[in-house]
Amino acid sequence: MTDAEQAAGSGLLVVGDVVTDVVALHGSPLTHGTDTPARIRSVPGGAGANVACWAVRSGCREVALLARAGAESADWHRDALERAGVRALLAVDEEMATATVISLVDATAERTFLTDSGAVLRLATEDFAPSMLDGMGWLHLSGYLLFAATSRATARLALRTARERGVPVSVDPASAGFLAELGPKRFLEFAEGAELLLPNADEARLLTGLPEPAEAAAELSRVFPRVVVTLGEGGAVVAAGGVVTGRVGARPVRDPVDSTGAGDAFTGGFLAALLAGADDRAAAAKGCRAGAEAVATVGGRPRT
Repeated sequence: MTDAEQAAGSGLLVVGDVVTDVVALHGSPLTHGTDTPARIRSVPGGAGANVACWAVRSGCREVALLARAGAESADWHRDALERAGVRALLAVDEEMATATVISLVDATAERTFLTDSGAVLRLATEDFAPSMLDGMGWLHLSGYLLFAATSRATARLALRTARERGVPVSVDPASAGFLAELGPKRFLEFAEGAELLLPNADEARLLTGLPEPAEAAAELSRVFPRVVVTLGEGGAVVAAGGVVTGRVGARPVRDPVDSTGAGDAFTGGFLAALLAGADDRAAAAKGCRAGAEAVATVGGRPRT
């Protein structure tokens, strides 16, 4: 970590999303047109909120989340965040419900999402205040915000403000499906100015057109100073300055339950380690430990 990063503060501000996750674990394939037995739970989620909670779990003492939630469940989400140790900066939307994701989790713990973005993409520039960066040593942006004009303007405002203050910024591309719809070139333009990009392997391939995640990581690090590509069971690859600088293996998980939020857990663990002074490779190892813990529980948050 540079002297400028240390001087900025030790806290983490996440600007992102809260989501109500409806997680359906089904041991057999879905049967079209009739019933499929499943275990179903409603839990608080959202990429940005998950990252914030995992950062606290990984040792970051000051974590705040800016997001937008519908009035019908804002109190529930705020309570869940604050119980996890996250300072909840929730803008309450009186017109649009909180985002909802139906997560279909199969017998291998792989998940498929059905997403209603709800209030997430209505996060407005007036919801953000520069004072939210006071005492913060890092800003993390959930890439979901870059997929719509209103929330994109807010994310870009937060990014510019952080850079003016000397606070480094990371971006998680968030969704290969939405990324493909938006287009890689536009996404890279919108994320310009970030210090760190944290895609998974599919997102890295989409952003570069390169088939190998390590090659994609190296290529992306010509655009962003630092890149970490997560590889699921393969761990993570770290790149900077156009070359791969490290590889970290994943921790084995004996009984995987649900891969929802594993990437968010990695990001939270990684950023907490960075803020504690770790280098990128050591931070990636911390992220892999958090990711392994996430796969062993239902939903995208740490167990409380």
